[in-house]
Amino acid sequence: MNIQTVRTAPRSPWQNTHAERVIGSIRRECLDHVIVMNPAGQHRVLRDYVSYYMQSRTNPALDKDTPYSRPVTPPSAGHIVAIPEGSDPPHLFYYRIAA
Repeated sequence: MNIQTVRTAPRSPWQNTHAERVIGSIRRECLDHVIVMNPAGQHRVLRDYVSYYMQSRTNPALDKDTPYSRPVTPPSAGHIVAIPEGSDPPHLFYYRIAA
């Protein structure tokens, strides 16, 4: 099978703090709350979570913005509507729609 051993430092979680933080977020906020039955289901769950993480989840390091920044719209720009996104079950995301 051509398997080779790769040696790492004894405290490997601290070697790449950014990767460990993302992996921890995925585990705590996503995978701890679902039961995945097959690889296709896991792919769908992770795809939906990454979409949420990049477009809707605020980050304190970004001044409470998302990685894909959105413009701030004033109340005069229209009313707020809830749009379901994702799957099994869909999550509601709120957007301001022009009147």
